[in-house]
Amino acid sequence: MTTTTTPQTITAAAAGTWRLGDLTVNRIGFGAMRLPQQGAALRADAVPSDRARSIAVLRTAVELGVNHIDTAAFYFSPLRSANELIGRALAPYADDLVIVTKVGPTRVPSGEWGEHARTPEALRAQVEENLRQLGRDHLDVVNLRITGTDSIADRFGALAELREAGLIRHLGLSNVGPAHLDEALAIAPVVCVQNPYGIGAPAAQEEMLRLCGEKGIAFVPFYAIAGAGRETGAGGAESEEVLAVARERGVSAAQVRLAWTLHRGPHVLAIPGTGDPAHLVDNVAAGALRLTDTELARLDGPTKSA
Repeated sequence: MTTTTTPQTITAAAAGTWRLGDLTVNRIGFGAMRLPQQGAALRADAVPSDRARSIAVLRTAVELGVNHIDTAAFYFSPLRSANELIGRALAPYADDLVIVTKVGPTRVPSGEWGEHARTPEALRAQVEENLRQLGRDHLDVVNLRITGTDSIADRFGALAELREAGLIRHLGLSNVGPAHLDEALAIAPVVCVQNPYGIGAPAAQEEMLRLCGEKGIAFVPFYAIAGAGRETGAGGAESEEVLAVARERGVSAAQVRLAWTLHRGPHVLAIPGTGDPAHLVDNVAAGALRLTDTELARLDGPTKSA
């Protein structure tokens, strides 16, 4: 009698783990920005996603071992909210599920952008909105997302007070530079920095990755797959180096980009987002892709010469 076997499903555990304070997460997570709409995210005229499909993607992510989900109250389309979808799909939440959200940016109900939250009152209101939407009594991690280079001491200090009050467990930063990180660390512990980063990253982004590694802080790239596509997602011309490695390995360009990112250090976490179940499986599987030194040098070539 002959038997057949099916390939074992690759889970998020294949990427290894890292600790966000006292919370352990798999290094492949999930970003919820793309869940509420089809196509480009963060647009007032976005086409809402299929609700059942988005819920299924979230449940599948958790089934595949994803225990780090990145979200925000300003991730929404006219009919969908990422936080509401997360709550509907995953509540009651598993004890090991870490939900990371961010505050600072403001979108009014029409979907247009408003003024960044800068006062303690505005930041507390955003924290409370995330709590309400997610159905939580505290938030696992809250990132202060900023624009510009001005001081963040007052804003981060306001969040540190909410941490002391028990509304937030851990604090992080998003879209920041070295001076911001130093400023925040003088106020309260920082468990993660969420910045743009990927193949071809400029020196300033590489510096933040290095600094976080030295300080034992998680570095969480966004747009690691989309690159210059940002909110619209991947879709532009891919580099020949990435395509060549993908062809030779029999994987997608997105998987190569994710694997490269994870190779940048044990403190690097990936949060690829998608509303497509097939892409989700591929993204998680990228955590098991081990690139050779030769492949890494090939992919680093454009970066080092830039």
